[in-house]
Amino acid sequence: MTSHLASALPVPADHPVAASGRIGVLLVNLGTPDAPTYWPMRRYLKEFLSDRRVIEVSRLLWWPLLNGIILTTRPGKSGAKYASIWDKAENASPLLVITRLQTEKLAETFAADSRLTVDFAMRYGNPSIASRIDALRAKGCDRILIVPLYPQYAAATSATVCDKAFEHLMTLRWQPAVRIAPQWHDDPVYIEALASSVRQSLAKLDFEPEVLLASFHGVPKNYLIQGDPYYCFAMKTGRLLREALGFSEDRFKITFQSRFGKEEWLKPYTDETVEGLAKSGVKRLAIVAPGFVADCLETLEELGEENKEIFQHNGGERFAYLPCLNDSPEGQRVLEHVVGRELQGWV
Repeated sequence: MTSHLASALPVPADHPVAASGRIGVLLVNLGTPDAPTYWPMRRYLKEFLSDRRVIEVSRLLWWPLLNGIILTTRPGKSGAKYASIWDKAENASPLLVITRLQTEKLAETFAADSRLTVDFAMRYGNPSIASRIDALRAKGCDRILIVPLYPQYAAATSATVCDKAFEHLMTLRWQPAVRIAPQWHDDPVYIEALASSVRQSLAKLDFEPEVLLASFHGVPKNYLIQGDPYYCFAMKTGRLLREALGFSEDRFKITFQSRFGKEEWLKPYTDETVEGLAKSGVKRLAIVAPGFVADCLETLEELGEENKEIFQHNGGERFAYLPCLNDSPEGQRVLEHVVGRELQGWV
């Protein structure tokens, strides 16, 4: 009775209009510089490498190194790598282009429900998480599902998305109800999508690889020791993918890439494994990156170019990088599955 009477009361003339009743889905990936040139690269790297989840070194040690050396020298080197893969037609990085396509296709899938709005953000760079949460709120989304685009949870990826989202929520007077999609490292839909994508990619090659490497992004080994579950999730994904493909352990190997600095990272290292395989007589090699939902610098340039050079320089002959799921039907099926599952009770 009380709520009925309250709803029947006249609204004051100066009452602010507040849209509500809609549901937002926010896909969040790692990020990208706005351009492959010095200053955009510097801004991007500063935001990324200032994150305490990414670099856990004492600020007293890290700050002088970051601001005095790394942000002076690395923007030029990283910019040259980005330039080699930059989508000139879209004037954007492949990661941003693909994430936008994934978002548009996901929106089409859920278009029948007029309450839903699908958007995307980047943890570092643009569009920012804060700006897209504000955009969803402005459209009346008082419930938001945030989907960190990392199949394998890690503090340096999934958790920092949550940190940034909740940091912004702390500034809002009317916070939306928020859900965070959990990792899907062993979800059967994801594993089958990976296996199907790998089969299709291998069928397109004019050679049969002797070895297939599943390369995951690395993190310092100390993160694992302190309780980060990422290594275990990555290893399980790799094992399930190998079993789905029917490959032996000799023909399918799991490695970790992109280490930075002198600290020990998760092993075996991708680049050292590629070199070792070539030196041992392996002539035909393929690499896939199951932990990335979209191709980016670490896959297209690091795996597709740098590791190809390592392999061929040390005696290897035929090399192929197999693309990520991206916005393929298999990739979209995974995103649709995860989002649909996590929206239950809201739609």
